[in-house]
Formats: sequence, structure tokens, C-alpha cells
Amino acid sequence: MSSSDPNSRAYLARILIARVGLGVLSLAIVLGLDWASGGLPEGARQGLYLTVALGFASVLASALWLRGMGRTDFFTLSQIGLDVAMVTSLVHFSGDPDSVFTFLYLIVTIYAAMLYRRQGAMVSAGLSSLSYGALIVAAHAGWVESYGADFARAPLSVLAAAWTVRVSAVFLVAVLASFLSRELNRTGRALDKKTSDLGELRELYEQTVVSIMSGLVTTDELGRITSFNPEAERITGLPSAHVLGKPLDEILPGSGKIVAESARPSHPRPVSRARIPYANARGEDLFLGVAASILRGADRAQRGHVVIFQNVTAVAAMERELRSKERLAAVGEMAAKMAHEIRNPLASISGSIQILNQGQVGPAAERADADRLMEIVLRETERLNNLIGQFLQYSRPVPPELEAVPVRAVLEEMKELLEASKPDDVDVHCSGPEGLEVMADRSQLKQVLWNLAINAVHAMPKGGSLKLSVSPVADDEAQDWHRDGRKEEGSDEKCHRQLEIAISDSGVGILPEDQERIFEPFFTTKDEGTGLGLATVHRVVEGHGGSIRVESREGGTTFRLRLPGSGDNSHEA
Repeated sequence: MSSSDPNSRAYLARILIARVGLGVLSLAIVLGLDWASGGLPEGARQGLYLTVALGFASVLASALWLRGMGRTDFFTLSQIGLDVAMVTSLVHFSGDPDSVFTFLYLIVTIYAAMLYRRQGAMVSAGLSSLSYGALIVAAHAGWVESYGADFARAPLSVLAAAWTVRVSAVFLVAVLASFLSRELNRTGRALDKKTSDLGELRELYEQTVVSIMSGLVTTDELGRITSFNPEAERITGLPSAHVLGKPLDEILPGSGKIVAESARPSHPRPVSRARIPYANARGEDLFLGVAASILRGADRAQRGHVVIFQNVTAVAAMERELRSKERLAAVGEMAAKMAHEIRNPLASISGSIQILNQGQVGPAAERADADRLMEIVLRETERLNNLIGQFLQYSRPVPPELEAVPVRAVLEEMKELLEASKPDDVDVHCSGPEGLEVMADRSQLKQVLWNLAINAVHAMPKGGSLKLSVSPVADDEAQDWHRDGRKEEGSDEKCHRQLEIAISDSGVGILPEDQERIFEPFFTTKDEGTGLGLATVHRVVEGHGGSIRVESREGGTTFRLRLPGSGDNSHEA
């Protein structure tokens, strides 16, 4: 049984406390009257003090009774009755209906309503009305000694009016007090439930934060750490007391950039993620997968950041092992394809040499046949030499020597070279702003563009148009332009995060089933191709931290290269 249950011992004990308060208030009034009047009549004085004493004695008796009783219904009514009787006695000894103690009926009714709600208020008001009325009748009839006005001579109508006024006030207070008690009780229950729910939520939050198997850190708007969960302590080897209030980047070097990225208004995702190397307090070299997002308050205003991180060292090791196995598998596959590619020219060379060695060439045609066979040997030898060269270039690429390369100037060079070697029915066009620069190895970039341009020319056997262009990447994540097209103050046109170089032709296009394989080694759609040109292009572009994709349909193909601009030399994990 809860302490808010009217039948609970704890709840019933409150009425004893209320009765003690009523006794103390009554005693104070008696003392005040005795002092202010210079001494009450002896009979009245004794009656008042005796009433207060009996009131305190009844409280003590009720307390002892409460300890040993089983049911509480009668106890409730008896306490209200005792208080009403005490107030009635005080009213009688202090002047009957004109007594200053009549307001105590209201006090009893109020705390009866607070403790027992409407039922208690009505019981108290009813008992008060009957007791007060009985006192008036008894005093008027002369059954009890009167300590106030001469009730025997007062008209009954006057006494009835006095009784009606006071009783009406008591019942009015009873109604209001019961209503307020009910509302207070309802509010109290709602508050208790909210408090209970809040406690459960707080406990759930604390248990979640403690139990989560990821490091969880919150920061204020200045980047200072405000919370640090146990898993964060385990991963970093640092106690929370040591890190609270310190800058996040001091505890997790490299995470500040991730947090700043998540806070950019133009960032397309609400969460910024990256992988960073980390050496913890125990001297362990780890890799952490870090994610950051904005911490918002109830008003959706930014309050700081939330950073979640995990130890992904094992995952990084598995990825390295997987890449190693993939490289070995790729080498094995390339070796098999290489053997196949080499076998054909070797067969031609071997057959030609055997014929020459066996002297099977007739006298009349000896010179011409010997020249033809030697031409085959030289041609196939040159083919082998090119194949081996391309294979070595693909398998052992030279590390790029990065520098700021003006793209439009390189495209113009490509156009001049193509003009000297292209068919007359192929037109070459260049477009794009001047001054756009990429961070690249100039010679490797030219080789990539040349390979793509030559492929485009070969894809237009009946002539067509070849377009070379460069432009900043129109992506919020890859350039620093405002949405309204204006540059940020102080930005430079050649310092874009990424630039896109497009090589477009109006040729026959690439079949959809071939588009997914064109960057695979030794895959080719040409009769004389080696299948290493586009594979090498793909590898070089990736080595520059860029990407390449193809868009093709009947009537044209476009290769799009995205490379870091000269203003972005960063390498994300």
C-alpha cells in the first residue's frame, strides 16, 4: 500500500501531524486572548486550557491506537470528530457564536479535504454544522453556561442567521477545498508518473551510455569535451576525469576535422564519418572509425557535437589482408591472360623461324618469302614488346609527382597533338575556364588523356566530334561556391576541391554489358587491342586520389575524370 493511499498508515499519520498543528494554533490563540484581555474569566480560562490539553492527549492516544489497529475507516472519522469537538469546546468557552475560534471549523474542513478529499471535507463540514448548531441551541435554552452574549434573550431568528452564515461558509470552503484537493491529487499523480518516467528514462540513458560498445563523446560548441563514456575510456586508456573540459582534437587527434565537416551548413549528410589512426595512452596503435553529428537541444538549436568512435583495427587488418589477396588473385589472373596473349605472337614467330631454318622457301620465291616471314617476326616481336611494356606500366606504376597542373593548357596540347594525327573527318574542340588546376603528375595526366582521346578517335571510324572540357564539380561536398552562385570571400577560382575533365565522342558507343568490364586488365573490344590501356588509365587516376566513370549510349561515349583541385591536398582515412 503506497503512502498516497488514504488508508495507508503513512497517510493516516499525517492527520495526527495536522491535529498537532491545530492544537499548537489553538494554544497560541488562547495565550493571546489571555494576555490581551488581561485575564479571562476563571471558568472560561480553565475550560480553554483544559480543551487544548485534552486535544493534545487525544492526539497521543490516537497515535498509540494507530500502531495496533487493523482497520482505518473508523480511525479516519474519529480524528475528524475529535477535532470538531475540540473546536466546538473552544468556541463555547471563548464566547459562543461570537468566538474568535469559529474560523477553526474552516481549518479542520480544509485539512480534512486535503487528507481525505471530498468525503473528508463533507464529513467535517457536516459535523461542524451540527456541533455549532447544537451549541447555539444549548446556550439559548440555558442548558450550558454562556460565556458570551445573553443567548436566552436573543431571538431564534438572529441565532439561526448567525448559524446559517457560518455553516454556509464552512460548506463553501468544503466544496472549494475538496475541488482543490482533487486537482492537487491529480496533479500529484501526474507529477509522480512524470517523475517516475523521467527516472526510468534517465536510468535507461545512463545504462545505454554505459553499456554501448562504442566510445561516446559529447562536446560543447567550442569543442570541449562534456561527457566521456566507459567504452571511450577503455579505447583511449584515459579516465573521464582527465579529459572533461579539454579540446576534443587534443584527445582524439584528427577528429576535429570530422566534427567541422559535420557542422558545415552545405554538408549533404547529417553525419560525417572517417577513419583515423590513433595511439592510445597504453601505447597501442589503433585505427578508429569516427562519426560526428550535431548535438541539438529541445529547441533544435545547436548545443555542441556528438562523436561516436569504435576500434576498427581488426577490420583495417582484414581489409589489408583482403586487398593483398585480391592483388594476388589479380596477378594470377593477369598472368594467365598474359600467357594467352604472348602465346599467339610466339607461335607466329616460332613458325616463321622454323620455316626459315628448314630452308623450305623455294628458290624463286626465296627472297620474297624470307622478307615476309621476317616481317612477321619483327611485327610480332614489337607486339610482344608493347604488351610487356604496358603490362609493366600497369603492374608497377610510377608514383605520381604531384604539382599544380593547369588543365585547360594540357587539353590544348592534346588538341594540337590530335590535329597532327587524327583523320580529317574528326573535329576536336576544347572548352572550360582558364586557370583551373589539378594536383597531378603532368606526364601521367597527359598519358591518361592521350589514351582516352585516341580511343575516342578509334570509336569514330566514320568521323565525328571529339570534345575535351574541364569544369569545377557542381557538388556541395566538392566545391566552395554558395548556392546563389557567388564565391566565398577570399576563395580563388583555381582552388576547387575537385575538378572534372570530360572526354566525349560521337562514336559507336560501348555496349551496356561491356561498360562494367572496360577497366579490367586484358579486356578489349578491339581486334588488335591488348586490354591494358583503360586498366592503366583507371589505375593512374586512382593513384592520384581521383575517380573515373563512363557514360555511353549509341551515338557517343563520355569518360569523366574527377581529380583533386590544387587547393585540396588532404587525404581522408
